[in-house]
Amino acid sequence: MQGIGFEWIWRRFFGQSKISGMRNRFLNNRTLAITHDLAMIPVAWFGAYWLRYNLGAIPSEQFFTAIHSLVVLVSVQAIAFHYYGLYRGVWRFASIPDLIRIGKAVLVGMAFSAVIVFLLTRMDGVPRSIFPLYGILLISLLGASRLAVRWSKDRHIYRGEGCRVLVVGAGKAGEMLVRDLLRSRDEIYNPVGFVDDSLYKHGREIHGVRVLGPCDEIIDFAEHLSLDLIVLALPSASSRQMRRLVGLCERTGVPFRTLPPMDRLMSGEVTLNQLREVSIDDLLGREPVALDWRAIELEVKDKKVLVTGAGGSIGSELCRQIATLRPAYLILLDNCEFNLYSIEMELVRSFPKLHIRRSLNDVTDRAAVEQLIRDGQPEVIFHAAAYKHVPMLENQIREAVRNNVLGTRIVAELADRYGCESFVMISTDKAVNPANVMGSSKRAAEIFCQNLDRRSRTCFVTVRFGNVLGSAGSVVPLFKQQIAEGGPVTVTHREITRFFMTIPEACQLILQASVMGSGGEIFVLDMGEPIKIAYLAEQMIRLSGKVPGEDLDIVYTGLRPGEKLFEELFHEKEALQSTVHDKILLASHRECDWHRLTEILNGMVTACDNCDEAQLHTLLREMVPEWGSIGEEGGRQPVAFSGADTSSVNADTPVLH
Repeated sequence: MQGIGFEWIWRRFFGQSKISGMRNRFLNNRTLAITHDLAMIPVAWFGAYWLRYNLGAIPSEQFFTAIHSLVVLVSVQAIAFHYYGLYRGVWRFASIPDLIRIGKAVLVGMAFSAVIVFLLTRMDGVPRSIFPLYGILLISLLGASRLAVRWSKDRHIYRGEGCRVLVVGAGKAGEMLVRDLLRSRDEIYNPVGFVDDSLYKHGREIHGVRVLGPCDEIIDFAEHLSLDLIVLALPSASSRQMRRLVGLCERTGVPFRTLPPMDRLMSGEVTLNQLREVSIDDLLGREPVALDWRAIELEVKDKKVLVTGAGGSIGSELCRQIATLRPAYLILLDNCEFNLYSIEMELVRSFPKLHIRRSLNDVTDRAAVEQLIRDGQPEVIFHAAAYKHVPMLENQIREAVRNNVLGTRIVAELADRYGCESFVMISTDKAVNPANVMGSSKRAAEIFCQNLDRRSRTCFVTVRFGNVLGSAGSVVPLFKQQIAEGGPVTVTHREITRFFMTIPEACQLILQASVMGSGGEIFVLDMGEPIKIAYLAEQMIRLSGKVPGEDLDIVYTGLRPGEKLFEELFHEKEALQSTVHDKILLASHRECDWHRLTEILNGMVTACDNCDEAQLHTLLREMVPEWGSIGEEGGRQPVAFSGADTSSVNADTPVLH
C-alpha cells in the first residue's frame, strides 16, 4: 500500500496531468511572488543608499558594507515575510489588510536587521538614515506591485464597456455590489453612477463610481446616461420606500433588479447571482420584526404544544417556528390528509430530533379532540383551524358556525378541562364590524374565548390581524394565476383596500403575543397602512413584464356577497392601548352574560344538527349584534396604526337576550 495517498487517488480518477497542472500552477504562482518580494529587498536597500547620496554615486567603502549587510537583510526579511503571511493572500484581491501585513513584516524585519548589523559592524559605513529610507521604499515597492496586479485584473472598469448600470443606494450593499460588478469576468457591467437620498454622499466616489444625486432624479439620469439596467441595492428598505423607487424605475422604461431583503442575505457578501426581479413581497412586505425570542422560547421550550389547522398557511408556519424553539412534543391536528402529511414530512426532514404526533381529525369531532388532548396533555394550544373564504361561507352558515364557532368552543373547553396553560386563538380583521358570515363566526369565537377566560385557569388570548401574503385562497395567488393565463385580472372594486402582512411576520407576532397575555386579551397586530387591491393588481402585472390596460386588462366585477370596501382591525368602542411591543396593540374585550351565551351556543348545536340555517342566522346575529350594521359596503375609512388613537374608551357590553 506504499505510495497510495491523496495524489494516487486524484491521479487514479482525474489523471496525472490535472494534479500536476494544479500543483505546478500553485507552486509557480507562489514561487514567483516570493522571488519578486526577495528581489525587491536589494532594490530598496541600494535605493536607500542612492537617495541618501542625492541620487549620486555611492562611496566604495559603504557600497561594500551594503553588499555584506544585504545577506543579513534578505535572510531576516524573508523570515518576517513568512511569519506575517504575505503569501496567504491573492494579489488580485489585494487590499488594506494586505498592506498592513506588508508594513508589519517590513518594519519588524528592518528592526531585527538593524540590530544584527549593529552587532556585526557597529554601523560602520551604514548611515543612520539608510534603514528608514529602506523601510519606506520596500513597503512602497511591495504595495505598488500588488496594486498593479489588481489594477490589471480590473482594468476593464476604465474602458466604459458593457451594460451601463445605475445603482440605487450608496450604502454597504451598494458598495459591495459595485465591487462585484467591476470584478465580473463572465458578464461585463459598467456602473456609471450611484443615486442616494443622503446629501452627505452626493459628489463622492465609491470604487471610482460617483454618487450623482438623489433618487428622485432617476428618470433624468436614465435618459442622459443611456442606462441599460437599474439595480436597487437597498436590502433594508421599507415597503413604502420600495413602492416609491419602483414607481420611479417603471417610468424610465429601463429594466430594474433588486437585492433580497437584509434578513435573507446569506452572508455579508453581495454578488451578481443575488440580483433578482422585484417581487410583490418587496412592495407589500415590511421590515423585519424585533422579537423577545428568549421569552418566547421560555414559553415553548420543553413543553407539549398543539397546533390545530397545522397544515394551513398560518398553522404550518407556526409549526416551523415552534419547532425551532425545541418543544417537548409538537402535536399536529388537521382535517386535510395531504396538508397534514406535507407539514409532517417537512418537519421530519428539517427537525429530525423533534418529537411529532399528528392527528387527522376535525375540531368539530369532540370525542376525537378530547382523546387527543387527554392523551397528549398539551400545555400550549395554538388554534388556527378555521374556514376563511368569505364568499363561499356566505351561503354556508352551518359549516361556518360548526367549524369556526362550535369547533373553537370544543377545543377551548377541553383545554380548560385538561389544565392547558395557554390557549391562543388566531382571529381576523373581518371579525370587526363583520359584514359577512365568516367574520361574524370568528367574532363569535372571540367572544366565547374572552368570556371563558374569566371562568378558567387556562390563559385564553386572541390575536387578530389582516390578510397574509401568499396564503391559500388569498388574492396574490389568484392574480398570479390570472396573469399566467393571459388575463383579465379581476378586482371587485376600484377603491377596495386591505391590510397585508407576510406569513412569517404574522406567526412571529402571534408567538410574541402569546407570551404577553395574562388572559382575556385581544392582541391586534400592527398591519401598517392599507393597500389598494387595484394598485396590487397593477404592480403584479408590471412586475410580470406587461403593461396594465394594454397587455392585460383589469376588470372590476363589483363587491361580492359579504365583502367590505375597508377592513378594520379594532372596534371603535374597544379601548385600544399600546403594549411593550411596538407592533402589537391591545383591544379591551366586551363582556356578555355567560348564561345566555351558553344557551346560544347550545342552540347553535341543535340548529346545526337540524340543518336549520334560519335559526343559525338568528342566533349568530344575537351573539354578534354588530354583524351587518354598517351595510354591504361598510367599514369606516381604515386607520393606519402610526396615527391610531389609543386613548381609553369605554367599551360597549353586548346584551344577549
